[in-house]
Amino acid sequence: MTKYLLLKHYRGGPVPHRPVPPMDQWEPEDLEAHIAFQRHVCELLEENGEFVDAQALTPTRTWVRYGGPDAAPVTTDGPLPETSDLIAGWFMIDVDSYERALEVAAYASSEPGPGGTPLYEWIDVHEVMTEMPPQD
Repeated sequence: MTKYLLLKHYRGGPVPHRPVPPMDQWEPEDLEAHIAFQRHVCELLEENGEFVDAQALTPTRTWVRYGGPDAAPVTTDGPLPETSDLIAGWFMIDVDSYERALEVAAYASSEPGPGGTPLYEWIDVHEVMTEMPPQD
């Protein structure tokens, strides 16, 4: 089995499928349906033994780097990223093949948005590295 990280971006992807307002502008019932679908995906993955983790993230973030042996970490909240660069959340899955990872990502992409219309959002699929890359 191979682990994959399926990233969801705030209105991100190569080309938006359709314009969708930010979630804080959705009707409460639309937001509830969206979250219920996310839970449904997790339940299906658990039933199949493919679930590792899933989380949602707020759009707020802080950049941090090592400040030196006698210094505090250096942090900043800028430069401001493009909206598409913000990660909204993820699914970590453990599946038999790349093709299965794509199937899961495609299904997760069909989550409902405003008015119950599927979002068909882009899902960013990354294989988790299991061994160190070869050194030349």
